[in-house]
Amino acid sequence: MIPDKAPKEDVFHGSEDLKRDAHVPSFEKYKELYIQSVENPAEFWGAVAKDFFWKTQHTGQFLDYNFDVTKGEIFVKCMEGATTNICYNLLDLNVHDRNLGDKIAFFWEGNEPGDELTVTYRELLQRVCQFANVLKSQGVKKGDRVSIYMPMVVELVVAMLACVRIGAVHSIVFAGFSAESLCERIMDSQCSLLITADGFYRGEKLINLKLLADEALQKCRDKGFLIQTCIVLKHLSTDPEALVSSHSPPAKRPCPDLEVPWNPEVDLCWHMLMKGASDECEPEWCESEDPLFILYTSGSTGKPKGVLHTVSGYMLYTATTFKLVFDHQPDDIYWCTADIGWITGHSYITYGPLANGATSVLFEGLPTYPDVSRMWAIVDKYHVTKFYTAPTAIRLLMKFGSEPVQKYKRESLKVLGTVGEPINPEAWQWYYTVVGEKRCPVVDTFWQTETGGHVLTPLPAATPMKPGSATFPFFGVVPAILNESGEELEGPSEGYLVFKQPWPGVMRTVYGNHQRFETTYFKKFPGYYVTGDGCRRDKDGYYWITGRIDDMLNVSGHLLSTAEVESALVEHKAVVEAAVVSRPHPVKGESLYCFVTLKDDVTFNQTLEVELKKQVREKIGAIATPDYIQNAPGLPKTRSGKIMRRVLRKIACNEKDLGDISTLADSSVVDQLFQNRCCAAV
Repeated sequence: MIPDKAPKEDVFHGSEDLKRDAHVPSFEKYKELYIQSVENPAEFWGAVAKDFFWKTQHTGQFLDYNFDVTKGEIFVKCMEGATTNICYNLLDLNVHDRNLGDKIAFFWEGNEPGDELTVTYRELLQRVCQFANVLKSQGVKKGDRVSIYMPMVVELVVAMLACVRIGAVHSIVFAGFSAESLCERIMDSQCSLLITADGFYRGEKLINLKLLADEALQKCRDKGFLIQTCIVLKHLSTDPEALVSSHSPPAKRPCPDLEVPWNPEVDLCWHMLMKGASDECEPEWCESEDPLFILYTSGSTGKPKGVLHTVSGYMLYTATTFKLVFDHQPDDIYWCTADIGWITGHSYITYGPLANGATSVLFEGLPTYPDVSRMWAIVDKYHVTKFYTAPTAIRLLMKFGSEPVQKYKRESLKVLGTVGEPINPEAWQWYYTVVGEKRCPVVDTFWQTETGGHVLTPLPAATPMKPGSATFPFFGVVPAILNESGEELEGPSEGYLVFKQPWPGVMRTVYGNHQRFETTYFKKFPGYYVTGDGCRRDKDGYYWITGRIDDMLNVSGHLLSTAEVESALVEHKAVVEAAVVSRPHPVKGESLYCFVTLKDDVTFNQTLEVELKKQVREKIGAIATPDYIQNAPGLPKTRSGKIMRRVLRKIACNEKDLGDISTLADSSVVDQLFQNRCCAAV
């Protein structure tokens, strides 16, 4: 699986300075540790576990599992019998045992240049304990689910760590999602409390988050589900009283348009609650397999899946991947540009970095605001050493050339990373050459919400890089490539990417629906975890992700379900049927191309197109807004009524070579669809 020697041709190498101090300094060392992690995971991960505090030690097998649905229920268990608290390991351990209390945990950089603050590990611990006591005063207890719908502020980290300190389970909803999406997630996980903010700016755009939160809670009430308490952070407030005990300064930009509705029966002010709260709170000691958090990801059926991660395994895995993939050193300044509302922000802004006592940049804004040099200005301002962003952002900034990058020195940078989707070789080369000046290795990481952390990735000093390749598996991860029949392919090959055994950080179930968990990830090929991605392995053993195999789209690094978008479209009174496919996009990677069949008495026009886009935005969120909507009097279907999506993808891309369409019930539909193509998509 791993070649005996690293290839010497068609590869890029990291700097020699990096190799001298690296945790994994050579390919030979990587291979030695990898073999140990696969053949003796208890020894490998047991050594990692010694760096953390355990109230009680594990008693059973270190890692026990069943991946074969034909042999019984699917399960993964790590360190059964052990008890710990992840918040204690992230904060108390760093403050009291490692003497890092005065070390900066986060440099917060607001949307507006000049909006900034720092928070140390000691200050963060105090705030977390205070808010943990606030949650307890509101009746939140171990096992309860808490929904968090907040912008990228320090209080978001405080809220999530306060939950896990008392054993509550956080369910964070990205602040770009709609009220409908928030309502759906609150109800699915049966949350007892919501934490939100008044509003925030994303570049020039003011988002009234409280209005959306209220709308979501009303939708919950209409469906018979009542949330009694909503805690509101006044992030944009100019009321001095509201800013007592707040870590977030008000935005420098005035917000005269922000009206914050207030329901005294439900709403409580974050700042007022914090004023009277003690900054001491004993942690709740949790079993290894107790739930840690639920994070929703799009499902191919259209209903989002609540991915459930548990305490010990997730902690070990995010801590180790962060340390080794970014080659973390004590004096690093690390910056991940993701939002905490996604798994990248959970694992590589909050849990992984704090477990290593790292200093991170927490950024509220956009890479292009107030200008396209913002990222590089921040890199120089904080002397960022390790930088982790999405290929979408890289492709966006590429459009403006090298001059906005080269205005800044970027001398501090040592490692560059990418996340969210495969990076195309052209963007990789620009990132490596222009941003990193050919001296910073690029770690192109492949992983999913479900995997918890990196599963295929380069290591900065150990593995030579190929532009666009996810390289080799991380420690403890055993990939395989299967054909349609479920047979493992050897050597250079292409097919379904699967994993043969678990690692500590893999998801444990879909919240409230273990059957869906088994069906989605294990039923197609018993004995394997099925990623849903296609993959190619080259002659040197490098892995290349080729894209989703199921009905999912990867837009700007975020997975969207075609069924979810189709469902939103057909809810419009004019639409009878809808089909959504992907079309390549130079910046976002993929864009949404939608075919809609209308009722007989309805005419397709620009007004209807605007209405349909608005409908999708309101149902799912702005990120799901269709790029193209095409009138489709008929859709290409087989005689059994199944829509042939591969044909629609060809039409969306204006590719006339359709392959075999002999199973189509009516081939004349195809000609009509080509004639009706969106002219902007030519």
